[in-house]
Amino acid sequence: MSRLNRDVYIAIFLIVFTAVFFWQSFEIKNIDYGTLQASAWPRMILVVLGILSVTYLVQSLKVGPAEETESDGLGFFERYRNPIVCFILYFLFLFSMPYLGMLIAGILFVFLLLSAIGGVTPEALIIHAIIACISIGAMWSFFTYPLGVILPQGELISAF
Repeated sequence: MSRLNRDVYIAIFLIVFTAVFFWQSFEIKNIDYGTLQASAWPRMILVVLGILSVTYLVQSLKVGPAEETESDGLGFFERYRNPIVCFILYFLFLFSMPYLGMLIAGILFVFLLLSAIGGVTPEALIIHAIIACISIGAMWSFFTYPLGVILPQGELISAF
């Protein structure tokens, strides 16, 4: 039997993780005043996560075992630059949200993340700004108006 690659193990872990959480979703208490059960959203998210995990497993099994490769000489930070930048930007987003608010901090986060990963050219910056404004603006509007969720306003906006 050939050796499996890392992705197979991760996919199996995700499937077990999803199954345990789905099983535990039956322990969520139902409230009488809601029109939808309290467990509906968690179960929908877990079903999607389960489908994606099974897809990941199937694709990982098609690839086969990973071959041993020689080190390409890249250091840890050079090799994992994008994930490190993503985590740093995410923590900066979290720290700036109380001051800038969800809308401004979210737009800045998405814009900076797209710029860090997608490159910095004049055309790309315009596209990143449009994507950031539309995606975060639409998400903020959807949560604020139809759903009535109060998102962090931030000290900058509340001063006006």
